[in-house]
Amino acid sequence: MPKLKSRGRKKNNKITIVLDVKEYEQLLEDLEELDAIRAYDEAKESGGRAIPFDQAIKEIRQSRK
Repeated sequence: MPKLKSRGRKKNNKITIVLDVKEYEQLLEDLEELDAIRAYDEAKESGGRAIPFDQAIKEIRQSRK
C-alpha cells in the first residue's frame, strides 16, 4: 500500500494526494486488472457462448465495415 501524503487544506471534502510515480503507475496497473476481472465476471454471468479469439476479432472487424 502506498504511503499517502496530503498537502493543502481540506476544502469541500477534497484533499490533494502526492504519490511517487512508481506508486501511481502501480495503481493504474491495478485498476486495469480490476477492470479486466469485472469484464470477465460480467461475461461469465451473461451466459453467452464462448468463441475463439480469432473468430471474435473477425466478427468485430466485419461489424465495423
